[in-house]
Amino acid sequence: MQHIMSSLSNQTNLQVTTNHKQILQIALPISLAIVVPQLNFITNNIFLGGLGQEILGLAGITGVYYLIFAVVGHGLNNGLQALISRRAGENRIGEIGKLFTQGIYISACFAILGILITWFVAPAILRLSLHDPQRVAIAVKFLNIRILGLPFLYVYQMRNALLVGTNQTRYLILGTATEAIVNVFFDYTLIYGKLGLPQLGFNGAAIASIISEFAGLFVLFLVLRYKGISKQFNLFHSWELEFDKAKLIITQSAPLIAQHAISIISWEFFYILIEHHGARDLAISNTMRNIFGFFGCFTWAFAATANTMVSNVIGQNKHHLVIPLIYKIMGWSVGFASMVCVLLNLFPHLFLSIYGQGEDFIQSAIPVIRVVSFALVLMSVSVVWMNAVTGSGNSSMNLATEFVAILLYCIYVYTVLEKLQLPITWGWGSEWLYWSTILIPSFWYMNSGRWKKLKI
Repeated sequence: MQHIMSSLSNQTNLQVTTNHKQILQIALPISLAIVVPQLNFITNNIFLGGLGQEILGLAGITGVYYLIFAVVGHGLNNGLQALISRRAGENRIGEIGKLFTQGIYISACFAILGILITWFVAPAILRLSLHDPQRVAIAVKFLNIRILGLPFLYVYQMRNALLVGTNQTRYLILGTATEAIVNVFFDYTLIYGKLGLPQLGFNGAAIASIISEFAGLFVLFLVLRYKGISKQFNLFHSWELEFDKAKLIITQSAPLIAQHAISIISWEFFYILIEHHGARDLAISNTMRNIFGFFGCFTWAFAATANTMVSNVIGQNKHHLVIPLIYKIMGWSVGFASMVCVLLNLFPHLFLSIYGQGEDFIQSAIPVIRVVSFALVLMSVSVVWMNAVTGSGNSSMNLATEFVAILLYCIYVYTVLEKLQLPITWGWGSEWLYWSTILIPSFWYMNSGRWKKLKI
């Protein structure tokens, strides 16, 4: 067996270079894979906008709630991706399939926990948080259905970690394109009751999302099988539970899971404060989340690229190339974000009009979109340095940074929105504070060189 693994390592070289071509080869497919789910989310909101501002606003609260659990999987995905990338850089190909199997086990446990929390704990939290009992009832019914998509999402994210970590990002788009097409079809038919399907309204969006997540996962499974990737990395060769590898994944991922979870929980807190300002402000804020999700796709793609390339290069023992590599990735990230910022400020009316909420809604949202667009540029710098820290293997540093940033963020939004009752434009200014607080320690840590002594 050792001879086979050695032969496989010699035949398959997964070590990356640090030139601009390699960066784009990894980042662009990731961006396409990220943009499709965001299109799904925007499509959901466009269809739900036809049901009124009340439902559009509720879609923001329920969407952020589901996002809390989605980013738990994202944290696990990032930790697993860093480990897979490190083994790829070390050319230890035989370890990759074993890590992936343990990742599947761990994600299944998290999915079951997420479903149980949603069914038995979330209703009480929503009743304490929201002012309108009718909104609570609608949100609870929606989330009880929507959360059933979590197992499909988590396994899907583990497969993404494998493809990104082994520099095969071009296959990501196949699963996400399938997910997008299926989601649009079932959104239209189940929300409004078209083509003979029942009219389910808000809950139709939940069922459409579950079906699309399963479809995306199924297609990605076929891709791994028929492209020979499953065989290449001995995926599903052994289902043995290996506690040492499971522990390594949890150790690496736990701070990232906590980091992402508290980040989105704070965002839910922000939306609850916005809900106290009324349905229109809640609906406007939901569209701003669409902007961060959709137009931030390139930024997050370059962030994921920083994670996997930094880890891979460290695995090659080429520590001197890490900082120049981060600056190259950051340059691309800022470039794309700056173009988005310009377009949003030149044509805000064009973007906001797609929700069909009228001219008053658009005029109220334009000042907010200007604040958010400039925050996107700052984010494009911060997430690259933050994910470089992830790639270095020091996920505890990420958690400490996130904790400080969230503390400042929550104090700011509570003071501005609840105590001072300022317009939501001031509330969205919290993004500037948050991303500045993320950037400073991440930049310092990577330039300090302390990561060079860390082994994962």
